Amino acid sequence: MDCLREIEGKQAHDPIFMEKMKKSSRCVCVPGPVIVGAGPSGLAAAACLKEKGVPSIVLERSNCIASLWQLKTYDRLSLHLPKQFCELPLMGFPADFPTYPTKQQFVDYLESYAKKFDISPRFNETVAQAEYDATVRFWRVKTVGGKGEEKEYMCRWLVVATGENAEAVVPEIEGSEEFGGDLRHTSLYKSGEEFRGKRVLVVGCGNSGMEVCLDLCNHDARPSLVVRDTVHVLPREMLGKSTFGLSMWLLKWLPMRLVDKFLLIVSWLMLGDTARFGLDRPQLGPLELKNLSGKTPVLDVGTLAKIKSGDIEVFPGIKRLKDHAVEFVNGRSQNFDAIILATGYKSNVPSWLKEREMFSEKDGLPRRPFPNGWKGECGLYAVGFTKRGLLGASMDANRLAADIERCWKAESKHCVCPFLPHFCHNHHHDFGIY
Repeated sequence: MDCLREIEGKQAHDPIFMEKMKKSSRCVCVPGPVIVGAGPSGLAAAACLKEKGVPSIVLERSNCIASLWQLKTYDRLSLHLPKQFCELPLMGFPADFPTYPTKQQFVDYLESYAKKFDISPRFNETVAQAEYDATVRFWRVKTVGGKGEEKEYMCRWLVVATGENAEAVVPEIEGSEEFGGDLRHTSLYKSGEEFRGKRVLVVGCGNSGMEVCLDLCNHDARPSLVVRDTVHVLPREMLGKSTFGLSMWLLKWLPMRLVDKFLLIVSWLMLGDTARFGLDRPQLGPLELKNLSGKTPVLDVGTLAKIKSGDIEVFPGIKRLKDHAVEFVNGRSQNFDAIILATGYKSNVPSWLKEREMFSEKDGLPRRPFPNGWKGECGLYAVGFTKRGLLGASMDANRLAADIERCWKAESKHCVCPFLPHFCHNHHHDFGIY
């Protein structure tokens, strides 16, 4: 879709539109885009837009930027990839940061990023609904504040930056009400300290599940791990280089399948046959699987050694829960004091965005695969849904900023809110309340 058609002056006298505006208790005219989400993706989009001279408003349901990182991650978390692959556009990490910055260092980086680009999100504003109004060719974004106050934003461009990890995935397990012990998602897990000496079952063998198991071991808990599916476990570094960085370099010269074979051979030499410990590998190689399904390989930071030593026991899928016990699909039962669900997150876009063309109602992700999922119709954009982490989010942010800049320049000769001369108090500012 090319730039949206310019707003016709006659809309200023459109009785239907004017009636809608009068009914709104509090409405904000936004000359630039509205960005939903103040995580790394939303910040990257705002910074790229600002660098091109396009103002924006960032809406955030929580009380801080990067709320997932600040409020819903465990203490020992660090970036799984080297910092050069995780920096946002226009600003790198401080030189004195380690190769794999800690959780707090990454949050500090994001705070500095927001300060540098003067990004001030509107916190505690939850988007209840966003819908394109074809009558006026604008997006209507309705929010609810922390005290229940309602507000509506009108904008030409809407940037969805709530990401793939907006809501915790909590599976229904038979017998959950009978368990009686501590049953929580990893979003509520901070440290193994509170589980010292306890028998803890971690459900899920992704990077988070594996690292939580290691953290529990380091705090003298007795963890076990449920592995329900096949998984690629790779060393975090190979031949003195990060596995991810080495893979990206090899892909410049070799086809993906050859790179996968190389990774698996080196992993076997370094880690051994993981299937011996209950960690069967998928048939597809790690990069091919990631490219097709978005499933990320586990980058081992020491958990596998604990599995090999017997400090972490591996179990198959769960059949049902009992009173402080778990029955597994192989018929075996074991007592546990707590269960940590490392079952991941999901998008929540379908719950608030009233649009069916760009985003799938099934999983809340763009229907078009990478790298074409960043742009929809009528000024709708997405950032941070590539299943390629912060690197993918940065690519999206640069693309959408360049695209919106074209439209912005094309309309720069016109009033920002030409259809609201009687309502905007000051339509030459970033926004006007009317």
